[in-house]
Amino acid sequence: MHPQGVRIRVRAAGLNFPDVLMIKGEYQFKPAFPFSPGGEVAGEVLEVGDAVDGIAPGDRVLSVVGVGGFAEEVVANAPAVMKLPDSMDWVSGAALGMTYATSIYALAGRAGLEAGEWLLVHGASGGVGLSAVEIGRAMGARVIATGGDDQKLKIAGERGAEHLVNYRTESFKDRVKEITGGPGADVIYDPVGGDVMTQSLRCINWGGRLLVIGFASGTLPDLPANLILLKSCQVVGVFWGAYAMRWPEQVRADFDQLFSWWDEGKIAPHVSHELPLERTADALHAMINREVVGKAVITVE
Repeated sequence: MHPQGVRIRVRAAGLNFPDVLMIKGEYQFKPAFPFSPGGEVAGEVLEVGDAVDGIAPGDRVLSVVGVGGFAEEVVANAPAVMKLPDSMDWVSGAALGMTYATSIYALAGRAGLEAGEWLLVHGASGGVGLSAVEIGRAMGARVIATGGDDQKLKIAGERGAEHLVNYRTESFKDRVKEITGGPGADVIYDPVGGDVMTQSLRCINWGGRLLVIGFASGTLPDLPANLILLKSCQVVGVFWGAYAMRWPEQVRADFDQLFSWWDEGKIAPHVSHELPLERTADALHAMINREVVGKAVITVE
């Protein structure tokens, strides 16, 4: 095993939209076929490499492994392995990794979100969106959540969003201006892309920050540069995977904060689909068909 390797007995593995994109060959990182998807796991350490310090066999951990997580065992790179709080169960640990880490990096590290600011979260019933609602609330922001299904949006309301906007039945641009009394949102968290991102520039506050999380709509936006100028706003890229490779110690500090919020009851992953390893294909289809609210998790007996 690699000197920095940590062999983990997988107990649960989280499913994310990038898993679907990798299978289709449409993600930034393109593993060679054939491969097993599964980017995040929680489980018990079985073995560690000679250069691993601070992690020992028997430890309960989570790790963002990128690929290979939908399996009974996986070898992770030691800097990407975090010890779980004693109070955290396997399913929650597996659901916490990529989405919550992305959102704390986006909101704290990239946007500098401040208490009292208006945060607009698109795709708020999805994995990253729902984590952004919770983290935004934990940071003291006032949260507006958008989505295309009233029933799914209710979960965002239960997790701290003050206002829910169904963009299929009303103009979120107009509603955001109405809710904020005119100026618009200070920070906009957008994993959807397409026209949603374009319209976001029409309801962003002066000096606001538009966070580019992803393009779940499948369409890249054509952003009007004149609005960026007129609003004196920032369009900020958020690529957590590259950040994690460059700044592992900051990622560890981010997880310390996430674990603290977990202990305080401020965040708790919502898992709508929990399926055994042999039904991984069903979980992937649920993600593709947009049936998942929050997270889907694979359990390994």
